[in-house]
Amino acid sequence: MVYDRRILDRQVGRNAQLFAEATGALPSAEERFPYVRILVALIENSHPEWSQAPQKPQQVAELAVALSNRTLDPTEVADVVRVRDEERGLGAA
Repeated sequence: MVYDRRILDRQVGRNAQLFAEATGALPSAEERFPYVRILVALIENSHPEWSQAPQKPQQVAELAVALSNRTLDPTEVADVVRVRDEERGLGAA
């Protein structure tokens, strides 16, 4: 199978990249929210070294935006990362 874009992050993989592109194509933030949570979980599982990084929300958001071919909003993704961390008791940034 031939793809238009190369894999941006081999740890996350092509399927996550295609998922990010499809998520970015959804029209509203409300529709994207559950899928952005899944994408954030995939990125966090692929990059456990970022779990204690001081700029974790920005790092995850930058990668998610790059994977989505710039269709996701970095602020929206960073907010999802913060919410997930707060839910897990990892502290608020």
